[in-house]
Amino acid sequence: MRFLDLVKARYSCRSYQDRHVEQEKLNYIMECVRMAPSAVNRQPWRFRIVASADAVGKLRQCYPRDWFNTAPLYVVVSIMHDEAWVRADGKPHGDIDIAIAVEHLCLAATEQGLATCWVCNFDAALCRTLFSLPDNEEPAVLIPLGYAADEPIEKKRKELTDILL
Repeated sequence: MRFLDLVKARYSCRSYQDRHVEQEKLNYIMECVRMAPSAVNRQPWRFRIVASADAVGKLRQCYPRDWFNTAPLYVVVSIMHDEAWVRADGKPHGDIDIAIAVEHLCLAATEQGLATCWVCNFDAALCRTLFSLPDNEEPAVLIPLGYAADEPIEKKRKELTDILL
């Protein structure tokens, strides 16, 4: 698949099939994540696969939406602030680094016939508590992952002429 076709195929899925995600596909996706670049190669991230019934139940408390509850598994993506590179002017790059890695995850999942959705509007404090995360680890993104039960809707994007200067 051409890269542009892959990018166009990725969308924010809001309904998942009650179907198991094969371990081989999950391993492939996470290997793609592992290869993501980061500032000064610090790789200031942690990825938690949330698939057990107990862990899924905890995570669903952090974002109690009906559609979110349809995913068979999730990836909790955290920034390790003490590992992130900080530019000379004080700008930390942990958010940028995990954004690159998460998009690797989403694109690799799409390539494997799976669907994802970025979820950033969740109760991070509750997530930290429920999963006993250390102080230096910030849960930043939740990614539901599975086979889509919905159809992608047309993406509304600005024209190229509106974003190129």
